[in-house]
Parts: sequence; C-alpha cells; structure tokens
Amino acid sequence: MAEFTAPPSIDPNAAHAWQRRAPAHSPWLHEEVGRRMQDRLQWIVQKPEAWCSWEPVYGGLEAHRQVAERYPAADIHIVESRPAHAALLRSQLDKPWWALSRWRQAKLHWGLPAPASVQMLWANMALHQHPNPQQLLQTWHQSLAVNGFVMFSCFGPDTLKELRAAYASQGWPAASHEFTDMHDWGDMLVQAGFAEPVMDMERITLSYSGAAQLRAELRELGRNLHPARFGGLRGRQWRDQLDALLTAKLADAQEQGRLVVSFEIIYGHAFKPTPRMKVQGESSISVQDMQQMLRQGRPGGA
Repeated sequence: MAEFTAPPSIDPNAAHAWQRRAPAHSPWLHEEVGRRMQDRLQWIVQKPEAWCSWEPVYGGLEAHRQVAERYPAADIHIVESRPAHAALLRSQLDKPWWALSRWRQAKLHWGLPAPASVQMLWANMALHQHPNPQQLLQTWHQSLAVNGFVMFSCFGPDTLKELRAAYASQGWPAASHEFTDMHDWGDMLVQAGFAEPVMDMERITLSYSGAAQLRAELRELGRNLHPARFGGLRGRQWRDQLDALLTAKLADAQEQGRLVVSFEIIYGHAFKPTPRMKVQGESSISVQDMQQMLRQGRPGGA
C-alpha cells in the first residue's frame, strides 16, 4: 500500500495562509453538502454521547445545527482554529447563563477533545485544502473512542474539470490544485488506524449567469493551492481575458447560455476499531486504549 503524506499537489504555505483568511461565513455549497451528509447519519445506529464538530463555520453552520438537533442529548466539542470563526460561533451558540434554553441544550466544549472521548467526529468539506490530511486523520482517530466513527466530505478529482480544461486550452498554469481520489482516502483512513471505511461519491452541477458570479462563488469555496499556480497578482486586462474565456468555454446551450461547472463530492465514514497489541518481546499501548480494551473485557486480540 502506498504511503500518503499530502494531497497530490498542494502548497503548504498557501494552505496555511488560506486557513487564516477564509471568510467567516458558511458557503452555500458547503451547507448543501453538509445537509446531504447529515441525511446519511440515519443509516448509523450508534447514537453518540459526545461528538466533535470540526471547523463548523466554514463547514456549514446550518449543517452543524442539524446534527446537533439529531443528537440533542450529546455533548458537543467544537474545534475552530480560525479566531474570527471562533468569535462568530461563540456569539451564535453561547447563551447567557440566565437563558432557559441554555440549561436545556447539550453541553458545549471548546477546543480539541481529549483522546478517546467522543463517539463521532463530524468534518464537512475540510480535508481537501489541508496541507497534511494524513496527520489530520490521525488526530481525528486519536479523539475518537473505540467504536466511534468519523463522518467527512471533501472535493474529489473531477471538481472544476471544465475550468481546468479551459485553463489548459490557453497553456496557463493549473486552475486548481489536484483533489484526492476516494479510493486513496480509503487507504489513508486505514493507515491512520480506522476500519471499515465506506466511501461514496456524487456530482453536483451548478450554473451561473456570468463569469463574475462564478468567480465570486469560487472565492468563497477556497483558493488555488497548486505549487505551479500563477504567481503574483494579475490586472484587469487579464481578468477580462479570463471572463471572456469562461464565457466561451463554459456556456451551455441547454442551460440558456449559463456557465456550467461540476463538483465531485466525496463522502466517507469509518470506525475506530478495538486496538490490537502485536505479539512481540515488548509491547506498548496508550492509557486511553488500554482503558477501552478493559471496558470491553478482552485483551485486544493479544
């Protein structure tokens, strides 16, 4: 099995810069993907006592609320690395001590959950722009209790294929960084310690009235993190050239001339299995994993 340490093409410095500057609101497409992913929870019988919402502002605040309503008694751990996003989220979720609804809602915890402390980790549209997704998967695995599960979504490799083809037709640098295939995500989940990964994919096609509207949507969804992307700023003349290209290449007669682009959406979930100790002269295991093994009444297959 191949080793995966990073997406196929991504500039880590650009990825970190985007994480700091991402707008403090939820893009429409992220909310739609979150709604569809939330529907998939009906097939999972396990009801978490505590779950982690990973960067919910950019992942989708309404999707976060839908999950919270599905599990009203479950404690919620919120991880929000961007200060502006955390401030917005606190203003919307924290209620004054005297509000009756505060005493009826699930307990909120801010920051990374303790190891092996949550039964579900929810991460909508976070992986495809992370500079080290394998490390992120391992962080999620560490946070989950045994038999807990991760639910995630991200862009797949056919995302913006029309835009990338338009750029290629001009000999321009790549229009976006490459996106990881769902089969590779499955391999990465296994390498991170997960079991029974289930991957699914769908395509969402969107149309826009013009190039300006398309560019505005793409600015909300992320940035081109390809190491060989255009360097530096480009002027109005290049922007006009880009708009003319998008109009010529992406206009669809069946959509009354609107500009059409497609997004491949990958959904995945996987469980954290009971840890198994290898039979060898000396073995080591974390305290949290040992506690989980003892609760289940078996020595982890040793």
